[in-house]
Amino acid sequence: MATVNDTTAVEVENQQSAAEQGGRGGGVVVKRKPVFVKVGELKPGTNGHTLAVKVLSSTTVLDKKSRNSSASFSSRPGAANTRIAECLIGDETGTILFTARNDQVDLMKPGNTVIIRNAKIDMFKGSMRLAVDKWGRIEVTEPATFTVKEDNNLSLVEYELVNVAE
Repeated sequence: MATVNDTTAVEVENQQSAAEQGGRGGGVVVKRKPVFVKVGELKPGTNGHTLAVKVLSSTTVLDKKSRNSSASFSSRPGAANTRIAECLIGDETGTILFTARNDQVDLMKPGNTVIIRNAKIDMFKGSMRLAVDKWGRIEVTEPATFTVKEDNNLSLVEYELVNVAE
């Protein structure tokens, strides 16, 4: 018969072996399965979101070419041109504006269904925008079957930062 102490000893042993495998010893890295969230569940100041959405529209807000494209003084490659587009994306729970930068603009074509990984919520003039930095990823996938709920645009909701005194 197993007592409480036996059970915890086995659990500790399992946790230690899992830690050893996932550690720096060159063991097997166990990847987490992505947890897909819906647009309607997004909140200000959060990150690490994975979503499957349709692109409804894409508007270029900045298309800046370098002054001298042959000799760019920028230290990073591909920084000669800067493109930013605001894309309205959504799923069956709502829509939100997505800020696409440089190569992301080409993927965010109206009508495309995309999977956005490791996205974060940026605040712009008090409203939410979804963005993907260098740690995230955008993949075009097969067309989705859902219909986008266009009357629930989360980017139209204005938030105000309130400092709570303790």
